[in-house]
Amino acid sequence: MNMRIQSPVRASHSYIQRLFAGPGAVFPLLCPVREAEWIADWHPELVVSATGVAEPDCVFVTSDDRHRAVWYITRYEPENGYVEMLKITPGVTAARITIQLAPVGNYTEASVTYTHTSLGPEGDAFVASFTEDHYERFMKAWESRLNHYLQTGAMLAEN
Repeated sequence: MNMRIQSPVRASHSYIQRLFAGPGAVFPLLCPVREAEWIADWHPELVVSATGVAEPDCVFVTSDDRHRAVWYITRYEPENGYVEMLKITPGVTAARITIQLAPVGNYTEASVTYTHTSLGPEGDAFVASFTEDHYERFMKAWESRLNHYLQTGAMLAEN
């Protein structure tokens, strides 16, 4: 078997969300289990966790109509408001997601970065579609859902 080495096909974008609660209220919601409280279409198939929620080395599996993905929390630092995870969608992409929370007056800034690296032709197409515009729309929708939950304790009705 020959090893193939290639240059990465990669896209990375960051966005700063403004969340109207303190980091202590926001951070626990950045969890594969707790996200189901505020994201209508979030349904992990499996969560491997000693505590039942996000923690270092927590692994979870999600699926959509076409792909299965394995997520792995590589860093989980509630005291620093920081979480990092990897999302591997075999044959498509390997992604690193980082979220850093910071208190700012009466709200929290959440700096969210997604970096997608292609693992093949389908990944190349995904990376090409992962534009700044696409990412900003995704982040604003996430910000809106999370703020609604933080303010009301209820999930935002999806259109």
